[in-house]
Amino acid sequence: MSESKTLTLARAINEGLRRSLETDPKVLLMGEDIGALGGVFRVTDGLQKDFGEDRVVDTPLAESGILGTAIGLALRGYRPVCEIQFDGFIFPAYDQITTQLAKMGYRSGGALQVPVVIRVPYGGGIGAVEHHSESPEALFAHTAGLRVVSPSTPQDAYTMIQEAIASPDPVLFFEPKGRYWEKGPVDVAGRGEGATVLDRARVVRPGTDLTLVAYGPTVATALRAAAAAEQEGRSVEVVDLRSISPLDTATVVESVRRTGRCVVVHEAPTYLGSGAEVAARVTEECFYSLEAPVLRVGGFHTPYPVAKIEHDYLPSLDRVLDAVDRAFAF
Repeated sequence: MSESKTLTLARAINEGLRRSLETDPKVLLMGEDIGALGGVFRVTDGLQKDFGEDRVVDTPLAESGILGTAIGLALRGYRPVCEIQFDGFIFPAYDQITTQLAKMGYRSGGALQVPVVIRVPYGGGIGAVEHHSESPEALFAHTAGLRVVSPSTPQDAYTMIQEAIASPDPVLFFEPKGRYWEKGPVDVAGRGEGATVLDRARVVRPGTDLTLVAYGPTVATALRAAAAAEQEGRSVEVVDLRSISPLDTATVVESVRRTGRCVVVHEAPTYLGSGAEVAARVTEECFYSLEAPVLRVGGFHTPYPVAKIEHDYLPSLDRVLDAVDRAFAF
């Protein structure tokens, strides 16, 4: 039985966290200012009041300490959900995440599980200062042992945060902060689609002439590009990856074999970004179906710029449409 609400993406994550806290007494939240304040973006608003300070824990400003503590708690049977206040603040915890959290299951031959979820508000578009708008997802996707996912809609945010918490694996949960206030329908009676979606891509918009692959904050941009291309008589299919690691290659490949063209879009720099892996796999699997090279649109190979010029850095509608035009020009 469905029960639909219209929620912002931020509120959908809040509702998903609430449901997980209600369902499993071993779930607890940790992070800087997540308690009484409800987090910088108010994603955890009201949760400490309802579940107490022992389950929604305000931590010191020490990301390495937050993750180290979470690993210990996970080894004792808890399911910690850590909030990194902003994307650029995750690097003090990089050692804990990549050398400990990612490897404990493998190192123990599967005897140990560390079901830690790390929530990371990421990406640009909010006019923030340095270290507040980065997209470091490829750094973690490159490390075996970590799931790396990013929702693009309130429904996926609600469903995927619950599935991430229930997963036996450590999960990097990248939240597109520039989309926090966008609204959409959410089935709050269950986990949404009734099946696991955490590592499954989905076709958001069907098409026949070209496949646009995106995730997180750029799915909306890809949909706008597909609508604009339709005005020129081009049918563009949009695939939302949802998961960056593991990668649902099958869904992408099936789409590109039908359309013959592929453009990958993400906010992170294209140089050694996750789009490069998608492009390589599509080229390997769809070589005889491709009518044009796989093209990528993303950030530039520079530090994230100051707020005044960030919109020149981010993959805009015009840049995506330019790549679509180039793909059709071959």
